[in-house]
Amino acid sequence: MKKIIFILLLLPTFIYSQELNARVSVNFEKLSPASKERLVEFGKQVENYLNQNKYTGQNWEGDKINCSFTIFFLSASDELHYTAQVVVTSQRPIYNSHRNSLMLSVLDTKWSFRYEKNQILYFDPSTFEPLTSFLDFYAYVIIGYDSDSYDPLGGSDLYAKAYDLAVLGGNSSSSSGWILSNSSYSRRAFIEDIRNSQFRQFREDFFNYHYNGLDEFYKDKAAAQKHMVKLINDLYSVIDKINRRSVVLKVFFDAKHAEFYKYLKDYPDKDIFKKLKKIDPSHTSTYDKVLYNE
Repeated sequence: MKKIIFILLLLPTFIYSQELNARVSVNFEKLSPASKERLVEFGKQVENYLNQNKYTGQNWEGDKINCSFTIFFLSASDELHYTAQVVVTSQRPIYNSHRNSLMLSVLDTKWSFRYEKNQILYFDPSTFEPLTSFLDFYAYVIIGYDSDSYDPLGGSDLYAKAYDLAVLGGNSSSSSGWILSNSSYSRRAFIEDIRNSQFRQFREDFFNYHYNGLDEFYKDKAAAQKHMVKLINDLYSVIDKINRRSVVLKVFFDAKHAEFYKYLKDYPDKDIFKKLKKIDPSHTSTYDKVLYNE
């Protein structure tokens, strides 16, 4: 049964369950032995933080969201200050199957924070803190993506919370990664894009693609493919009006290009892959496999 989020209104005390099933791995190869020793419990602390906090304020029914944070430490300027880059991914089950769909795949190269060995990580999204606010931002995005795939525009409240953190971060002394920049990815650009009314139709198609497309693929393949193709056709019809450097589109196609190939490679109208090449030129080699029967 597909997940539904319930608010328990009749109980005098709310008991909220956590939303995430996060796995955290840490790479210390670039750090000194002393820095590695100070960070020995860091990965486990971050994993516990993500899995024990409750981000929606609602009772989360159904499966927790599987996600991963792979942290590559880049430097330690002293005993307290670190820089890292992080690969963030999340998945959601494809119903009527034993398969999963990759929802999010982001490489964030700009995370700077202060950490003291074995410090306690406190959840307070109203206050900006470079370490925990980074984690909270991606928790909101992950849950927002998941919610959008089950309910049209269902992630809006989560994106609003992520945006608030991005604004706080951009106004802080640790603004790197939180402000708009010319780089291919920034948290601020990402969250501004997804909240922009220009992408409202895309978000509605995002729901349709998952709920009526992927989730129904193993029951009625032809009908499911039509729902999946609608997203591509709708994007193609407006692509000349959308910023080609949109971070939302980059994130989406980084996660989904292989999925398009897998589920649409036998779709009767191969022109859909020509449209994908125009919308998503970064993954042309994947789409050419269909067009040139590779």
